[in-house]
Amino acid sequence: MARFQFLFFSVFVVVAVFAVNPSSSYRFAIVEPNSGFDSGLDLDSESLLFHQDYSPPAPPPPPPHGPSVSCSEDLGGVGSLDTTCKIVADLNLTKDVYIAGKGNFIILPGVKFHCSIPGCSVAINVSGNFSLGAESTIFAGTFELSAGNASFADGSAVNTTGLAGSPPPQTSGTPQGIDGAGGGHGGRGACCLTDTKKLPEDVWGGDAYSWSTLDQPWSYGSKGGSTSREIDYGGGGGGRVKMNVTQFLDVNGSLLAEGGYGGAKGGGGSGGSIYITAYKMTGIGQISACGGNGYGGGGGGRVSVNIFSRHDDPKIFVHGGYSIGCPDNSGAAGTLYDAVPRSLFVSNYNLTTDTYTLLLEFPFQPLWTNVYIQDKARATCPLLWSRVQVQGQISLLCGGVLSFGLAHYGTSVFELLAEELLMSDSTIKVYGALRMTVKMFLMWNSELHIDGGGGDTTVSTSILEASNLFVLRESSVIRSNANLGVHGQGLLNLTGQGDSIEAQRLVLSLFYQIYVGPGSILRGPLQNASRDAVTPKLYCDRQDCPYELLSPPEDCNVNSSLSFTLQICRVEDIIVEGFIKGSVVHFHRAKTVTLQPSGEISASGMGCRGGVGEGKLLGNGIGSGGGHGGKGGRVCYNNSCVEGGITYGNADLPCELGSGSGDYSPDYSSSGGGIVVIGSMEQPLSGLSLEGSIRADGESVKRSSRDENSSVVAPGGGSGGTVLLFLRYLILGESSLLSSAGGSGSPAGGGGGGGGRIHFHWSNIPTGDIYQPIASVKGIIHARGGAAVDDVSSGKNGTVTGTPCPKGLYGIFCKECPSGTFKNVTGSDTSLCRPCPVDELPFRAVYVPVRGGVSETPCPHRCISERYHMPHCYTALEELIYTFGGPWLFGLLLMGLLILLALVLSVARMKFVGVDDLPGPAPTHHGSQIDHSFPFLESLNEVLETNRAEQSQSHVHRMYFMGPNTFSEPWHLSHIPPEEIKEIVYEAAFNTFVDEINSIAAYQWWEGAIYSILSVVAYPLAWSWQQWRRKLKLQKLREFVRSEYDHSCLRSCRSRALYEGLKVAATPDLMLAYLDFFLGGDEKRTDLPPQVHQRFPMPILFGGDGSYMAPFSLQNDNILTSLMSQLVPPTTWYRLVAGVNAQLRLVRRGRLRSTFHSVLRWLETHANPALETHGIRVDLAWFQTTACGYCQYGLLIHADEDSEPTSPQCVSETAWTEIQPRYGVTAQKENSPAHLRETMLDNQNHTNAEDNTTRRKNYGGIIDLDSLPSLKEKRDMLFLLSFLVHNTKPVGHQDMVGLVISMILLGDFSLVLLTLLQLYSISLVDVLLALSILPLGLLLPFPAGINALFSHGPRRSAGLARVYALWNFMSLVNVFVAFLCGYVHYHSESSASKKIPFQPWNINMGESEWWIFPAGLVVCKIMQSQLINRHVANLEIQDRSLYSKDYQQFWQS
Repeated sequence: MARFQFLFFSVFVVVAVFAVNPSSSYRFAIVEPNSGFDSGLDLDSESLLFHQDYSPPAPPPPPPHGPSVSCSEDLGGVGSLDTTCKIVADLNLTKDVYIAGKGNFIILPGVKFHCSIPGCSVAINVSGNFSLGAESTIFAGTFELSAGNASFADGSAVNTTGLAGSPPPQTSGTPQGIDGAGGGHGGRGACCLTDTKKLPEDVWGGDAYSWSTLDQPWSYGSKGGSTSREIDYGGGGGGRVKMNVTQFLDVNGSLLAEGGYGGAKGGGGSGGSIYITAYKMTGIGQISACGGNGYGGGGGGRVSVNIFSRHDDPKIFVHGGYSIGCPDNSGAAGTLYDAVPRSLFVSNYNLTTDTYTLLLEFPFQPLWTNVYIQDKARATCPLLWSRVQVQGQISLLCGGVLSFGLAHYGTSVFELLAEELLMSDSTIKVYGALRMTVKMFLMWNSELHIDGGGGDTTVSTSILEASNLFVLRESSVIRSNANLGVHGQGLLNLTGQGDSIEAQRLVLSLFYQIYVGPGSILRGPLQNASRDAVTPKLYCDRQDCPYELLSPPEDCNVNSSLSFTLQICRVEDIIVEGFIKGSVVHFHRAKTVTLQPSGEISASGMGCRGGVGEGKLLGNGIGSGGGHGGKGGRVCYNNSCVEGGITYGNADLPCELGSGSGDYSPDYSSSGGGIVVIGSMEQPLSGLSLEGSIRADGESVKRSSRDENSSVVAPGGGSGGTVLLFLRYLILGESSLLSSAGGSGSPAGGGGGGGGRIHFHWSNIPTGDIYQPIASVKGIIHARGGAAVDDVSSGKNGTVTGTPCPKGLYGIFCKECPSGTFKNVTGSDTSLCRPCPVDELPFRAVYVPVRGGVSETPCPHRCISERYHMPHCYTALEELIYTFGGPWLFGLLLMGLLILLALVLSVARMKFVGVDDLPGPAPTHHGSQIDHSFPFLESLNEVLETNRAEQSQSHVHRMYFMGPNTFSEPWHLSHIPPEEIKEIVYEAAFNTFVDEINSIAAYQWWEGAIYSILSVVAYPLAWSWQQWRRKLKLQKLREFVRSEYDHSCLRSCRSRALYEGLKVAATPDLMLAYLDFFLGGDEKRTDLPPQVHQRFPMPILFGGDGSYMAPFSLQNDNILTSLMSQLVPPTTWYRLVAGVNAQLRLVRRGRLRSTFHSVLRWLETHANPALETHGIRVDLAWFQTTACGYCQYGLLIHADEDSEPTSPQCVSETAWTEIQPRYGVTAQKENSPAHLRETMLDNQNHTNAEDNTTRRKNYGGIIDLDSLPSLKEKRDMLFLLSFLVHNTKPVGHQDMVGLVISMILLGDFSLVLLTLLQLYSISLVDVLLALSILPLGLLLPFPAGINALFSHGPRRSAGLARVYALWNFMSLVNVFVAFLCGYVHYHSESSASKKIPFQPWNINMGESEWWIFPAGLVVCKIMQSQLINRHVANLEIQDRSLYSKDYQQFWQS
């Protein structure tokens, strides 16, 4: 190690420094090796040595320059210095030169301007431009330039290498001795001396100097040392270059102040000084103040640039020189200071070195911005209690090393303050303690070593603070052999494999989040600590808990008096995927801790080797296991036994270290487990999510050992430690492990360690309605004893406990007591959850778990199905029933209410509609000539009016429309005109008229589509739609014939002119229409109109189709009455029509063969006997079969050949010759009525036998008892309707029938509501199904019935009653859906559900009586149907004598 030669001057330096700056706190002194002092200084001498000011005093100012030389005379140039001076030839100077002028100074290309004398100075001061031409050189010891602009062309050079003058006095830049060491300046010179007693960094050559002027360097470099005392082989120091350019500087050449080459026998000189100031700089030249190569490389010099605008990037070098004698130890790097950003660069150009660059006092006004130590440069801050503070960034890159203090004197605290500290492949060494304060600390494959083991407890704690970001990546390491605190306010991220923070006592605090990545480590204490490390003391001999484990201090400072060895304090979120290990690990004031599957927190084997429960040894070296939560395993040998370690500590709040096998040689003993504490009593952890492991296991002895005497030593295993968790919520995943197991004993027979203790201390356990599970446990929790060779020697299991649970909760994790149990005391034992009293449970209920458990009786329960309602588990229907006293009382009340409401409805109905009804249905007296069945036909004056008589007198023929007027088969007329009208119409025009009529009568496709949809959805609406469209169709036909058609088919001009020859009419049911033809009066035909006997046989067709809504009826209009009055008295004809209609009401479509019997029988017993006196007869017949097979039924009126007519209008035999072919009979001699009947019957048989094509040409036949069985009829799906809804005979008692209907209607509605309530108890979906299939069909019968009961007029009431009957019938579909829903739900109940036995007084759904209400509805609707049938009959047939079987009584009524 190089030393100063003048020790006597050190005292003077101390006195001078205190005189100039008494408050200075940074002092250092370097002792010269030949001063008579050696390394064996006493303590006082060492204190004096390292507390002196290290920096030498500033050099004196340079002497003023002499007078300037002339351009031509002294320099041999051309021109003048005040204009332009050009140096055109080589110039060798022998002394200093000062060149000054107001012009330009130009050295032409290739010119050599040399002064090769060491220390020779060339100073140029011109106001204009300076130019050094290509390949031109300036050699001098000092080069000073002051100019407006300056340029250095390619190949040019200003070279001061090895031409230094004398370095500043009182410096030790030139090494002493014959070691061949390099000179020092900006960095120390290298020394190749090998000294095994010293560290490599303790050996160097020439020392550094001129630190205080590195921003404006002006010192010569130092000469290198020599290996010979006789010959000086050392290279010279680098010279000085100073340039002050006002405007533009262009450097494409070289500016050199390098140290001289020392060769293999001499040390390289140190680099000199280069100081450049300019406004703007361009060029890519070279600026170098490197140390010289030699046996020992010289240290780098100092370069400072103060350039406002630097456009290009010239190469600037200040690295140390290469060492020939020790290639791995080059000279230390010099310094490069960039004044504009105030940044310091220390770069050794990737030359390996053990020699340091000194960084002494950093400036405070202003602060430097950045410091860069890179490219294998080594820098040190040797001053004790020094402070490194920059305004921006400190970067250590590419092998850079920064050290603080001296390796053998780690008794100082160092401060590092910056915005950012960036380390990449670099190292920081601290000898002492470090107080680092940055905003961002990033490490990439770097190391930070803190050696605080100097024995001074005041400097044993280091603090690393990064307020925003603290990141370690790519195997970065922070290691301290003392106390270490790492603080921050942002993120601490140990990214992955190899990243670690280790200390003897480690505290991480104040971060927002800490992430320990896979393969990264947090450890405290160190695994293999040195002897001088600060060792935390464990409390192995105490049986009581240290207070700080349960209630740690609020601050997070590093406190060596506390028992923690690794503490994470005041961190929001902690995510662990790596490894955390310590003796006493504590997480304090954290919010959440998450351990991923690869994460582990361990205190295994980190407890005491002895301790309260330590094991014992037998004389043969076999030991028992340590005890803690469980007793250690005992061991025996030759009937000599020794007990294992005792149990100790508090199971309900453990905080003890595990005990080992005995506190003897570490090589032959095992340790107990340590302590892991997460949270505290005052600040419990919000949540612990564990997928990895937390372990505090005792150490296992894996192999047998022998002591110094070669005796077998078989110690027992250590006992498990303590895991104490203060928590609010815990998640243990499937791969998680929470362990405090004892260690295994030696394979040679050692006892197993006892299990440790695990305790869950729950904070604020929620109870009651706010209860939430505090733990989700799927992993493994155990504190089992350690294994041994035999089971007798195994350790006993430890304890796993939890906070005593409040009422309603039990177990370690305070779960809710099982359903059917309650707990009304505090504790965690399962037996405290006692069964609930069974007698308090309702019949259809089961016990249910409730939030927070059950703390008191009665225990909560629920019904076995959602159909039942709390608290008695009744259905909604049962709740209603039992609200009114039970089924029987409810039924009586409902019945009374229905009767009362029915009476009210009946009274209201009689008041509202009674004025339109007849007094009663009693039969009329004999001899009455008034027919009460059709009140609108009672007056003969309506028939015998003059205009109507005139109409009947001019009536020629009635032509019936074919078809039932449906959407599929509308009305239509035949194109062939009947014989009766051929004389009064034009046939061609008639065909045109028929086409127009048929087109009007046809329906659009969408009308039928709507009808089809409504027929499926709601048939009553389909019927109403059909009737409405029929009415519109009839109106259009009438309007067309009355006003739109010009009657062009008629021959009568008068009829065409007056539009009176044609009239369209229809029956009230709108199913039968006919077209009447009248004479116009100008025909001049005496045979027209024909008399009634001339029209025989005359058909009269029935209206309707025999269905419930449109029964067959014989329409009796004015024309027909007038015609028949020619042969039959009007009263007889009216009575006949009424009797026929009464019989036709009973005819049902689909059952014509059976129901036409009564009609045929009545015609033979009542009608024809009365008509025979008038010489006519009526027969039942069918007419006009359509293409679809539809035929119309009616009466055929013809003369009776067996009776004498009493009317003056005799039927002549010749009249039968005019029978028309449309009846299937042609004109022939056998034209009697009897023959006509036979012919029509034959025609019927013939028609039935032929195919469809032949049937279209046939027009009808007579129906009698013989032909009736062969009558064919079509049936559709509505045929089933006739079984419930059909026309019947009147029964009278109209008011009583209305009352009963009102009662049943109300009962129906009540049953509907009860059924819906019953379905609702099953499911709302079932209610919707019952209401929507068919839509609202279950509810509409009630308003339809009310509307029918309260309507005016018999005919309107009867029509509305029929609609009501349809709704009632259609609602059976909804009842069936309700029945089906009940059936499905009842039979789909799970066999595991609770079955309720039959109870006759209970009405509920899902049990044996589920069918009652649907069945009741079916019965109610059947009864309604029958009553409606009779109600309609009472309205339409108010004279019951029409059904009298007595001939005399019928005709006399």
